Formats: sequence, structure tokens, C-alpha cells
Amino acid sequence: MSGGIARGRLTEERKSWRKNHPHGFVAKPETAKDGSVNLMVWECTIPGKPGVSTDWEGGFFPLTLHFSEDYPSKPPKCKFPQGFFHPNVYPSGTVCLSILNEDHGWRPAITVKQILVGIQDLLDEPNPADPAQTDGYQLFIQDPTEYRRRVRQQAKQYPPAL
Repeated sequence: MSGGIARGRLTEERKSWRKNHPHGFVAKPETAKDGSVNLMVWECTIPGKPGVSTDWEGGFFPLTLHFSEDYPSKPPKCKFPQGFFHPNVYPSGTVCLSILNEDHGWRPAITVKQILVGIQDLLDEPNPADPAQTDGYQLFIQDPTEYRRRVRQQAKQYPPAL
């Protein structure tokens, strides 16, 4: 029964996350209105990297991880809100990142923490060799000033949760 493997792994990931996770990040299983927990869908927040070289600072970006019963053999689907502006995020919100590609970079040993930190790195350092959306890619390549303005504008749309 592979579903037991996925849920067992996710239970361990949750315990590990609670003990030790990067500052500013949130990752927790979805809670239904009746209080039940869905281990197969995690609601996450990725903070923009702080520092002088980043335009993502100050934003807390919502991301949903959708795990299949084949996890950890297959990576989760990672989605920002639809229309999220970034060269490596599809218009649907799905993140395009090598470690999330089951045919290339995914390894079952990769943890939720590694996924979220990898996505945070991708926000700050887009991969122009693997574009997922036209707007973000073209501005990143052709008009870096406008690209940075759009990123800063988007960061303001996702303030820290109170």
C-alpha cells in the first residue's frame, strides 16, 4: 500500500519541520472546516530573501504543495497563486524547478524544507534556460528594471500574515 508510505513520510516531515525550520517559512498540512488534517496538501509561505540584492524582500508568498500517494517516489506539485509573476512559474501557478521534475532532478530523499528553500532561491535567481511564462521571462531578459519593479510590486501584494 503505497499511500501508507506517503502519509508515513509526510508525518515524519511534519515532525521534523516543527522541530527545525528556516525563519519566516510556514509549512503545514491543510486543515478542513471539521478540524481534520489533510497530510496530502500543505499550505506554505515562502518569505522573500532579505538583503540588498533582492527585490523579493518583505513579501511572504503563499505556496501549496500537493502530494500524491506516490510520494516520495514522485515530487509534490508546487503552486503559487494563479498569475504569479516569475519567469519559472507557469500561468497556472505551478513552479518549474529541476528538483521538482520527476524525470530529472527529483530524488526521494529531498525534504519539504529543501523544496521550500530551493523555491526561495529560484525566486531570487530565475533560470532563464527553463522559462515557464512569457511575461516574466521577457522582462527578466529584455527589461531588468521593469522586471525588478514588478517583483517589488508583487512583494507588496503578499505582506506578512498578522
